[in-house]
Amino acid sequence: MGAITVTDLTKRFEDLVAVDRVTFTVAEGELFGLLGPNGAGKTTIINMLITLLTPTSGTAQVAGYDILKDRDQVRRHIGIVFQEPALDKDLTGYENLDFHAMMYGLSREERKERIREVLDLVELRDRADVLVQNYSGGMKRRLEIARGLIHHPKVLFLDEPTLGLDAQTRRRIWEYIRRMNKEEGVTIILTTHYMEEADYLSDRVAIMDHGRFVAIDRPSTLKDAMGGDVITLELEGENGDLVRLLEAEPWVRRVTGHDSQVTLTVEMGERKVPEVIALAGRHGIHVLSVNLRRPSLEDVFLHFTGTTMRQREVSAVASRKELITMRMRTK
Repeated sequence: MGAITVTDLTKRFEDLVAVDRVTFTVAEGELFGLLGPNGAGKTTIINMLITLLTPTSGTAQVAGYDILKDRDQVRRHIGIVFQEPALDKDLTGYENLDFHAMMYGLSREERKERIREVLDLVELRDRADVLVQNYSGGMKRRLEIARGLIHHPKVLFLDEPTLGLDAQTRRRIWEYIRRMNKEEGVTIILTTHYMEEADYLSDRVAIMDHGRFVAIDRPSTLKDAMGGDVITLELEGENGDLVRLLEAEPWVRRVTGHDSQVTLTVEMGERKVPEVIALAGRHGIHVLSVNLRRPSLEDVFLHFTGTTMRQREVSAVASRKELITMRMRTK
């Protein structure tokens, strides 16, 4: 049996299906990534697995315990780093860890030893006696990771662990996550909407969209399945004509367009770039820029959902603003 086994897990909020019949397993010691835009259902899955939400239907076992029948046992065997900070800012780093360890029943001597271990793991021993209110954002995240590990959990849940951090700090957090996965041997479920984060950290990744898994495999396998190279063109004007022209070419494996951008997948991309530009030129389409690269998880997401992660995020923000505006008008 895996560290996590999920079968047809579903969660509805009135008319909204947040998670729709999701099935997957996570092996012991695996680092499993849940990748998708805000609102895709990632956090809802986590909240069901950690017993904060009750599923509408379906079943799941975490660390061998049923999330409905054995809630207390599930909670004893998991660690959690929530998306929102949950530290006591008026306590020191050491005191935060000590209090959390006491809640899990560790003796005084066990607490001292374990706190030293986790502080060393996240490189915060020299800041142990500093009030958390004086920690940087990255230090707080590292302390939360240490706290999630304090009681030797079998499964650790990281919900958007680098959200809001700068690029350099995010990279450091990635290294801590990798290190604890290897040194502690803990199974990790990571939710993120950062493509590069999921690609760098995950043994396997599931891409979520509208409450469902649209793809699940090793990041390298998902990218290889795209086949060939990716050419991205920025046009002067709309993309419709060029998309239709490229769809008719037998050497184009797939093509998508959004606003003034066209993305296509081909074999031997460096040889096809001149053909694409020549095709556009013959039909009076002006190409402003061209980019050639290997497929990424962003391309995988685009292939399965029809939009990029960024486009989906922008659309979600616009929808929320429209909803707020409508509510204000009705008041």
